[in-house]
Amino acid sequence: MTTEQHRNWMKFTAIGIGIFGPIFALATMAAFDEPARWSLDLLSWPVDGAQNYDAPTSRFLTALTGGFLLGWGVTIWFLATRVHALAPEPTRKAVLAGLLAWFVLDSAGSIASGNASNAGFNVVVLLILAGPLWIPAENG
Repeated sequence: MTTEQHRNWMKFTAIGIGIFGPIFALATMAAFDEPARWSLDLLSWPVDGAQNYDAPTSRFLTALTGGFLLGWGVTIWFLATRVHALAPEPTRKAVLAGLLAWFVLDSAGSIASGNASNAGFNVVVLLILAGPLWIPAENG
């Protein structure tokens, strides 16, 4: 892959992460919680309707999560569009390091909380979001 293709993949990664920010932030309001509730239900397989946002603490944590996800997506977008051209290899490594940090902690926490199925989903998400960023770009 070229550095331009890496930059475009980072934009894809930014959108893939950031899109979940509004989904989870909107779940703070009961009228808009279904997409986030369904996402949590899917990730805590099997889909059984057991996940909900009845507790105010769940809604608060969801607001925080939505903010972090949107912020992380925006950060990766800015790295791709403003920093990558100046320092492609360190930018690639920074995005990968962030993805790996998320993967390890999220997966460990999922397993510890009895939601090991999410760790399996995390493998798929990591492979998709990191994509070709595992390998340094060729010049060009």
